[in-house]
Amino acid sequence: MSLTINHQTNDISNATGTILVNGVAVGGDNTPIVWSGDRGLFGGGFTSAGAVNVVQYITIASTGNATDFGNLSANIAYLAACSNGSRGLFGGGNPDRNTIDYFTISTTGNSTDFGDLTSARDRLAACSNGIRGVFAGGDTSSSVNTIDYVTIASTGDAQDFGDLTSVRVHPAGISNATRGLIGGGNHGSVSNRIDYITIATTGNATDFGDLSTSRNAPAGGFNDTRGIFCGGQLSNNSFTNVIDYVTVATTGNATDFGDLTIVVGIPACASSDTRAVIGGGNTAGFSKVDVLQYVTIATTGNATDFGDLLAATNGLSACSGT
Repeated sequence: MSLTINHQTNDISNATGTILVNGVAVGGDNTPIVWSGDRGLFGGGFTSAGAVNVVQYITIASTGNATDFGNLSANIAYLAACSNGSRGLFGGGNPDRNTIDYFTISTTGNSTDFGDLTSARDRLAACSNGIRGVFAGGDTSSSVNTIDYVTIASTGDAQDFGDLTSVRVHPAGISNATRGLIGGGNHGSVSNRIDYITIATTGNATDFGDLSTSRNAPAGGFNDTRGIFCGGQLSNNSFTNVIDYVTVATTGNATDFGDLTIVVGIPACASSDTRAVIGGGNTAGFSKVDVLQYVTIATTGNATDFGDLLAATNGLSACSGT
């Protein structure tokens, strides 16, 4: 392989394969691997009218209310989403289904069929390295430890990747260009477990560390360095405003980041390289909320108000791109 690097711009020429520059994976075509962006999509969930097919979007770099984007192929909640920066995938959901829908994030419009998961399930997690999308855990007639994967740029059915370290429903997924982390969730009792996988390969998950507190249904946000786990449901069915963070490239327990503006469980999170926007969920009394709030991922601190979703919604999912 011939490799030329411009040390002032980090441009690469005459390269093939995947190369790390300043810790960021780049391809031989000079194009960085991307798995996020500045447009956040929030899709599905339960409103006061029941499960919905609504997908709405925000511009993560600004603040303001969400705008209608298009529709999923069905009214669906408790689904999972990931992206490669240009295409957003929404998979699984309640009632148990195996369908994966996709959207072109730069345009607005309704979803297109992508393929199917290896099994129909809801309350699963998803993450991506910008090439592969991974769907992990969830519930069919019982909790599962299944991990599936797809190649996001193509269409087709998911393939078996491996297994989580334990069966789990309602965990959260985060990732960078190398690793995917699956944290929290529930199987009989709420969990503080964080698993990790190397997304480019297949195989079973490995223990990464623990969240600061056991919780079910947090939301996961990330940039190329850090992952955050936001909110969630505690063992006594109350909710938390805790935000934890981890450094994705290392293993270890999560550290306190700050607090959400409200206590909330079953929210969704869309991330750019800079910000994570957390939307929707349940608060005290299991009341649905339309709150959008954000944090700056590279720093620590409490969340700030961003705007509102189109309606108070829980059980939705989110991804981002451009």
